[in-house]
Amino acid sequence: MPTSRQGDRQPSPTAVSAVGLCKSYGDKKVLDGIDLRIAAGSVFALLGPNGAGKTTAVKILSTLITADAGELSVGGHDVVTDPQAVRAVIGVTGQFSAVDGLITGEENMLLMADLHHLSKAEGRRVAAELLERFDLVDAAKKSASTYSGGMKRRLDIAMTLVGSPRIIFLDEPTTGLDPRSRHTMWGIIRGLVADGVTVFLTTQYLEEADELADRIAVLNNGKIAAEGTAEELKRIVPGGHVKLRFTDPDTYGNAASALTGAAPDEEALSLRIPSDGSQRELRSILDWLDSAGIEADELTIHTPDLDDVFFALTGPADAPDQLKENAR
Repeated sequence: MPTSRQGDRQPSPTAVSAVGLCKSYGDKKVLDGIDLRIAAGSVFALLGPNGAGKTTAVKILSTLITADAGELSVGGHDVVTDPQAVRAVIGVTGQFSAVDGLITGEENMLLMADLHHLSKAEGRRVAAELLERFDLVDAAKKSASTYSGGMKRRLDIAMTLVGSPRIIFLDEPTTGLDPRSRHTMWGIIRGLVADGVTVFLTTQYLEEADELADRIAVLNNGKIAAEGTAEELKRIVPGGHVKLRFTDPDTYGNAASALTGAAPDEEALSLRIPSDGSQRELRSILDWLDSAGIEADELTIHTPDLDDVFFALTGPADAPDQLKENAR
């Protein structure tokens, strides 16, 4: 008899792992025992308010600074005992551009190729390919100081890719970019992941995490307040509801009388029903309407967005613990 292979599926290899990561500066504990596991070929987004420790985490995992404690692995290599092997498989694009404005875009690329010890011919080939990939051919011979913010960011990431890294740390890569340039950058990040690259992303733009990330962690007060997919995180925040709107006052009145758990709005002729937005709950509401012979003129579903999640998890000190408990 044929058997399902589902049980034989192996979990995705781990590209980045941190267990008990700690870092303090003086009396200030910036990272307080955080755990992370990032699957290879995925986008992981680390969110948090300014000063939460996002950049510190990136710097530690990319070997730029040392941790106080923790078991850390990147690309299968121990960050503490084998930092050179880690550096060989990663690329880092920081908050501030590494582009040298005194030279051309092409010269920036060739300089990076020299740093990776590529031959002149190989360096020129790689530089040309990446300049074309990032739509910078026409600007290649121009001084990088003349580039727009979006062009500099594209050049920054192109320079990061010279060494063909399999894991890339992008620390707030779209900060300060206009919406069009930001969307262009999203396309670049999606393209990297399609090629099998793992992306560790920190960002202040919640829409960005929602659009790109396979998993998201919210860092607050040195701890991971919650982690999961965007949809999982949205479900732990209260406030989701289904709204039924009616045009006929009598139909509205009948529905309000029958559905005692709904919050009525007589002026708008609407009922607000608490809901987690799941298919099961929506089906239950529709079944109830059918059985009661009531037809709403409009049904809308509201689920909390990542803004709601962010503000709830990084709000009062007691809020994160309660919401984290809800996520279990």
